[in-house]
Parts: sequence; C-alpha cells; structure tokens
Amino acid sequence: MYRTNTCGELRLSDAGKNVTLAGWVQRVRKMGGMTFVDLRDRYGITQLVFNEADDKELCDKANRLGREFCIQIRGEVSERQSKNNNIPTGEIEILTHELNLLSDSLTPPFTIEDNTDGGDDIRMKYRYLDLRRPSVRKNLELRHRMTILIRNFLDAQNFIEVETPILIGSTPEGARDFVVPSRMNPGQFYALPQSPQTLKQLLMVAGFDRYFQIAKCFRDEDLRADRQPEFTQIDCEMSFVDQEDVIGLFEDMARHLFKEVRGVKLPAKLQQMTWHEAMRRFGSDKPDLRFGMEFVELMDVLKETGDFGVFNTAEYIGGICVPGCANYSRKQLDEITEFVKRPQIGAKGLVYIKFNTDGTVKSSIDKFYSPEVLSQVKKKMGAKDGDLVLILSGDKPNRTRVQLCALRLEMGDRLGLRNKDQFECLWIVDFPLFEWSDEEQRLMATHHPFTMPNPDDIPLLDTHPEQVRAKAYDFVCNGIEVGGGSLRIHDGQLQEKMFKILGFTEERAMAQFGFLINAFKYGAPPHAGLAFGLDRFVSIVAGLDSIRDCIAFPKNNSGRDVMLDAPSSIDQKQLDELQIRVDLSQEN
Repeated sequence: MYRTNTCGELRLSDAGKNVTLAGWVQRVRKMGGMTFVDLRDRYGITQLVFNEADDKELCDKANRLGREFCIQIRGEVSERQSKNNNIPTGEIEILTHELNLLSDSLTPPFTIEDNTDGGDDIRMKYRYLDLRRPSVRKNLELRHRMTILIRNFLDAQNFIEVETPILIGSTPEGARDFVVPSRMNPGQFYALPQSPQTLKQLLMVAGFDRYFQIAKCFRDEDLRADRQPEFTQIDCEMSFVDQEDVIGLFEDMARHLFKEVRGVKLPAKLQQMTWHEAMRRFGSDKPDLRFGMEFVELMDVLKETGDFGVFNTAEYIGGICVPGCANYSRKQLDEITEFVKRPQIGAKGLVYIKFNTDGTVKSSIDKFYSPEVLSQVKKKMGAKDGDLVLILSGDKPNRTRVQLCALRLEMGDRLGLRNKDQFECLWIVDFPLFEWSDEEQRLMATHHPFTMPNPDDIPLLDTHPEQVRAKAYDFVCNGIEVGGGSLRIHDGQLQEKMFKILGFTEERAMAQFGFLINAFKYGAPPHAGLAFGLDRFVSIVAGLDSIRDCIAFPKNNSGRDVMLDAPSSIDQKQLDELQIRVDLSQEN
C-alpha cells in the first residue's frame, strides 16, 4: 500500500511503530550529518529524519529532494528531541529507512505556505498549487462541512433534493443571461440559469411540498469581491407556508450552522427591520450592525438656520457621530473628504464638526452657523466631547443616504469596528415590490415578477404601484446579503396584473412564462422560497474578504479563468456547425 498513515495523525503513543507515509516535500534542512524533511499531505506535516551515519546513500538521496517532490517513505515513529508545539505531530518524527521518489517537481512559482509570496494573479494561474496551502484548503474543508450540515438539516425537515436543468430558456427580466447556442436547433439558444426560480415553483405545483438544491447559478454581470459569474445557491421552496414559517425555519438553519461551525450562539429570535427603516438608519438594505454610527437627520437643525447655501437647498442632511475622533488631523479629514468624492460614491463634499475634549468646537462651517446651532447639532447627534461629526447632504435623499453608508463603513474599517469574529444577523422585510429603471424607463420587479405583494397594498397596484410593499425578506449578516426570498404569487389573475404593470403584453408573458402560467391553472398551492448564497455564507463564517477564497477554481475580477485561459476563441469548424458568424474586424 502507498501509506499506512497520513501525515497528520501520528502521535507520541505511536512511538516504535513502522509506518509508510506519502506526500509532498515542504522543506529540506541539512544539519551536519543529519537531514530533516517536512512531509506534507492534506492532513498535516510530519518530520522525517535521515541519518548519514546509518545510511549515507539514503541520506544523499534525501538531500537531492526539492520542494513539492512527491515521495513515499517507510520508517519508525520516534519521540522527537526538539519538539514543535505548533503542529499536532510535533512530538514525533520518523526515522526513515526507505525513500521512494513518486514524482519530482519544478521549482514552484511561489511558496506553498500560509504566508506565501505569490500575488493573486500567479496563485490563480497555478491554483492547483495554491490549493495545497493549508490556509486555502481549510476554506474548502469548511465549505464541505457546511454543505453536509445544510443537507442533513434540510433532510430532517422533510426537504427533498431535486436537480433542475442547467440548459433552460432565456428570461431577460433580471440580470444578463449566459447563452449557449444549440447545434441541433440552428439560430436558437439555451440560457444558463440565473436561479432555478420557475422550476422550483413548478415542483410546488407538482406537490413536492419541500424542495432544496445546492444549485449552480450563472449571471453575466459586473464582478466584485462577493460576486462571480458562476456561483452556488442553497435553493429552497416550500408549500402551504407564510413568511414567518420560512423565516423561522431558515433562521434555525443559520443558528445551527453558526453553532456547529464556529461555536457562536445566535439570539433565539433575530431582529426584523423594514427596508424603509434600514435605509433611514443606515442607508443600506444590508446594514452592518456590528457597530453604531447610525444616521441622524439634521434638516430641522441645519436647513435655513445659517448662511450655508449647500444645506439651505438640500432635500436631505444627515450625519454620523464618530466616537473619539475629534483629534483627527486636517490631513485625515482631507483623506475622508476625498474618499466620499470618489466617483464610486459621488458626494460633492463633506462637512465636519469636531467637538474637542476641552469643550471647544471646530468645524468646516464655523462661519455659516452660530455656536448655538452647532450646540444643537451636538445634542441631536448625541455627541460627546472628543467626538467627530461627519455630515453629507444632497437633493436626492436615498442617494445621499447611500453615500453616507459608504462613509459609515469606511469609518468602521478605520476604527477596527468590523470584527470578523463577531456575527450580527437580521432580516430585512417589506421591500418595495417595484423599483424604477432609468435604463428601461419603466418599473421593474425588485426581486422577480413572481413575488407576492403585501395583501394590504394590493389596492395600490391600480393607483400607486411604486408604493406597494413586497412579501419579501433578506437574511443579512455583517453587512452582507447572504440570502433572500419571498412569498410567490399563485393566483393567475394577480400574476397577470403583475405582468401588466411590468409592461408585459399578454403575448410576451405567455412566450416567456407560459409554462408557469399554464401550470398555475392546475391547482397551484400557496408557496414561498428562499436561497442562500453558499459562497458568501462560507466566506463570512471563515472571515474571508472575498468569496474567491472559498471556491476551488474561481474567476478573476475580469471574469476570466487564468488557469484554463477561459473564455477563449473556438475553432471555425465549431462556429460553422453552430451557424454563428463572428466579426473579427473590430478589435476589443
């Protein structure tokens, strides 16, 4: 056999045993007539000892080993004289008496250690080497463990796992589809699913009652740290449930995962916050509750109480109180000002008020406002001596709140308040059912066209659809939307009205969703669902900055797989078979 044990399991109690190990050479150290080799596999590291006095030929062979050579050894477990308390196998070593080279290795392009010298690009190009690093591998092991826990939890709740198709029809409503040409049907295309949304609803019509799937999903959209062109959802649907049933069950699942994986006990009942409240208090529908600095509206204090024209014409004036930062220098304040003026944020400027520890006040608007007004600001903000107040204003309240949210998060980062080992979870509810699209110049579904309106707001569909609330809910943890879902429309007439508001003709609705509309004519049950982003969930639990670190073979920020060099051109023969013409006269 190749091995009797792994490189992570031998202990002092195994001393005297003859063992066979196999793995990769982490490092080789020659000390006088002794050579020490650290042998690594998935399970750990074991030190091998080669003694020139016992077998010079074997020792010479060990000295020729390089990093990442794949070897097999046989030897005897012995107590280690110089123990290493940093690894589980640090009390033993192997007195080696046989060495077999299984395969040699080129010099790796970066060190295969936790603190590697490889940058992102080179590590992604050689991802198979990067995955040998324990710090990367443990993220995949955590992902595996969470997936098993999720499957077992849902199985115990009578969910049935059903695989849905990867090749489906295109549904342009929402993010952009990845499309796949059909050779057998020239000029026609499949789409890769953005989610199994309509298919899981059909499973409810089919009477499956509770469905789940660890589903691959695809969206052709701009990328960032928490977004990939292909990602994995914990996709679920339930029949004969209301919103609280869904929230309660998946809150229990989140509680189970945090307890089992991190030993963290979430509250017995998570907070629920309406979308409007979240936007008012934090400027985000995914607020980070690990720290304070809630927004305080200052319209009544600062609008038209001084000669500052920017505030006097504003539709929103809001601020945050940054504790203990009145000592910020002019350079630090300029840095924060430049931060909010970045194009990604778009603020025109920043107002600051420093309430100094000696009781004096210094601000960028001293000449426009009396000390009495600034004292009112201090009182309304709940500021203390030593605190710094930062204020933004604008003519579009929600846009200004979003800018203030970016500033709040930046200050949270600067002050080290966003602790990755602290978990603050909540549900956001009562989303707007529709949102206005400047690009489309029409109302769009905030979630998707099958989301149930709040029954109390259904009369508004005919008069003020923009005011209708959705029976939708998002699970948020540490300022990240981990999952979301909604109650679904199961009434044909209400679904027809929804399509009409979204600008669908009857013909277009039938062309895109006729299969679902027709299915609902055969006794559709009330149903609801939810999907967690598995990649995001794992990255939060692991304390990672990017979901790429918990995906085996991720794409880079340009959507490219630099290891496989994809996407890439394909042969003209394949294009001809698909009857696709590619215009190469224009360079990208």
